[in-house]
Amino acid sequence: MTELPASVELHCETMGHGPNLVILHGLFGSGENWRSQAKRLAESFTVHSMDARNHGDSPHTSSISYPEMAADVITTCASMGIERTHLLGHSMGGKTAMQLALLHPQLLDKLIIVDIGPGKYPHHHQSVLQGLAAVEASDISSRRDADNTLARHVDNAAIRSFLLKNLQRQENKSYQLKINLKVITEQYEHIAAAVDKPAKPFEGPVLFIKGADSDYLKTADRNAILKQFPKAALKSIDGAGHWPHSEKPDVVFKIISDFFTDK
Repeated sequence: MTELPASVELHCETMGHGPNLVILHGLFGSGENWRSQAKRLAESFTVHSMDARNHGDSPHTSSISYPEMAADVITTCASMGIERTHLLGHSMGGKTAMQLALLHPQLLDKLIIVDIGPGKYPHHHQSVLQGLAAVEASDISSRRDADNTLARHVDNAAIRSFLLKNLQRQENKSYQLKINLKVITEQYEHIAAAVDKPAKPFEGPVLFIKGADSDYLKTADRNAILKQFPKAALKSIDGAGHWPHSEKPDVVFKIISDFFTDK
């Protein structure tokens, strides 16, 4: 087993009964983003929705990388007595899931990756980071104030609503972001980076789910995916973008359920 980098135990919400299923959210999110799907999947699985380091209610750290985030998941599973699990990851969480599968395949059964590939991505969150920095630097007294501040940098109201789920009210009635924006901004290149590629590919069953309207997964990514995940299959969901689990929840639930129950 590959030696683990320094890790932290993640905040985790567990529900249901059955085989273990760990869910990992995307950048700027938390396990709460998958709660609706988790509740439905909990009818057949013990679902563990984890907050990544520097996100949600998990510890803030001075660094963020895919080997570290994969190690966090392993440490958290070990603390709960989970020896093997199915694993589902979206966006940044998908890269974390791929990294874990490639470095520690003995811990996994089936793997689902939602709308992300294993390669490097260009920096495309500048306006989001600038907007969140403006929110963090402002004297925010209401969610409306935060939305107005963020709107100067992010036009899309749905994206602003998603980002502002990070806003937490303090005892003095002021608001503060839960994410570690400083580290995410300073180390963004590690989030955009490709996953580390070991000598051996992951030989287990893998499903990639793509939003048809999203450009995070492209035809050109196919060869790179198959080199690292030779048993990978792909499902594309019409009318969905980068968040198919919230845009087309019934379709995503059926695809996930069918994949996990297929022998």
